[in-house]
Amino acid sequence: MTFKKAIGNLHLWLGLSSGLIVFIVSLTGAIFTFQDEIRDAVQPWRLVAAPARAVPLPPSRLLAAVVASHPGATPSWTTYYAPNRSATVYFTTKAGGNYVASLNPYTGRVLHEQDLATDFFTIVQALHMYLLLPPAVGEWVVGIAITIFLVMLGTGLVLWWPKRKQERRQRITIKWGAKWRRLNYDLHQVLGFYIAAGAFVIALTGLFMSFGSWMQAASLVANAGRHYPLEEVPPTVDTLAAAVAPARPLVDVAYAQVRQRSPTAAMVLIGPSAGAKQPVYCLTYQKALHYYHRDEYYFHPVSGQLLRALPHAAKSNGKKLGDLNYDLHTGQLLGLGGKIVAFLISLLSASLPVTGTLLWWGRRHKTPKRRVALAPAA
Repeated sequence: MTFKKAIGNLHLWLGLSSGLIVFIVSLTGAIFTFQDEIRDAVQPWRLVAAPARAVPLPPSRLLAAVVASHPGATPSWTTYYAPNRSATVYFTTKAGGNYVASLNPYTGRVLHEQDLATDFFTIVQALHMYLLLPPAVGEWVVGIAITIFLVMLGTGLVLWWPKRKQERRQRITIKWGAKWRRLNYDLHQVLGFYIAAGAFVIALTGLFMSFGSWMQAASLVANAGRHYPLEEVPPTVDTLAAAVAPARPLVDVAYAQVRQRSPTAAMVLIGPSAGAKQPVYCLTYQKALHYYHRDEYYFHPVSGQLLRALPHAAKSNGKKLGDLNYDLHTGQLLGLGGKIVAFLISLLSASLPVTGTLLWWGRRHKTPKRRVALAPAA
């Protein structure tokens, strides 16, 4: 068996074993790419009118508004997005349902509540990340399939590579007027070549989300093998005996310090009061709905004293790479144009298992050539 024949067999069987999962993950990824734009268009409660010189209410007021509507609810993350956007509070009801409430950050009025179990894009995201399976299982299933997809991108390029110079033009153009078998072959081979680099980046950054060890390894490479313990391990609280609780709610104390230390941040996330010996974790982002340029803060769970600050400018290259991962995965690092490219690559990636399966099926079911039988001589 020749080398290329062996590569072809490997490409075929890897594709047949992972094709359905790659199709689902790629298609849901394409749908999810423009989730913020679609939500803004169909969910008017996401946008608010920002009063002149108005200051958003502290998080305790927003949390109180949610609990007033749902007695016994347990709030978690509070997020301020931008001056013209509603704030959100994620919470769990006494019955165990998971919801997100959108509130006017200047008045505290609840504008809308969404059950996450029925939210379209939440379902799409869960399907994309773990196929609606238990996350611990689904992430591995998706991760293995995407790892196979990365291997297939490499074997596909080997199979695509022309032997002779005169074949190059044929390998980069689609013969639209050909019969369906030839057209399907061109769609699989030519489109696969054009999207290979972008699909590799999207798949690899997706694997970084599924497998934390992959992201840690990439960060270590970006840091030239150097470790940064303050970035890798959150601070701990050994004792609470000497801590004095502030007069204001703890989340308000943390929020005020975050606003002071990151004054230009558009988006602020305030973590829940984590309880004994677990610091309160908060993040800020320079631009709303963009997740690269972020500062991180840890606060004492009783006193609200700042335990550790990780501003973006002081982070290592590896940590910045990790922060960059989501924006790179979705293409929004390059703005609307980048998201369009990521959408097209994801959509075309979803087509590859389809055209590949049709290619395999067509070769197994070739129409036999008619044989002309000679009449016996009289």
